[in-house]
Amino acid sequence: MPESETERLKRLREKQLRDRDPLERERKFQRNSSIKEKRMQKPISLREDWQKTPYIIKIPLYALIFGVIGTIILTNIWVSQYSTYTGAGATLILIIFGVVLGSAIDLREDIKKHLK
Repeated sequence: MPESETERLKRLREKQLRDRDPLERERKFQRNSSIKEKRMQKPISLREDWQKTPYIIKIPLYALIFGVIGTIILTNIWVSQYSTYTGAGATLILIIFGVVLGSAIDLREDIKKHLK
């Protein structure tokens, strides 16, 4: 037999032995479990979680807080039955603007990430 044929047969035999290795799954499981354990030992940080939150959630939340504060101030300044409705309408407009702005910023970040 030519030498290349013997090399091919050696590789084939090694491959068959690797495929029959009963400890392969166990090693893979141990490796994956050790990675998960290392992740679990990492302390939880609210700051990191907030940074990972998409802008489509963050900005409308800021808009809601700003709108509620604005509504409270508006009802104290403008004594009318329509002041609450005006403040709620302004809050709703701010939230819609926040959703649009947040999705645009998230889209920009995705485009930047995919261009790298």
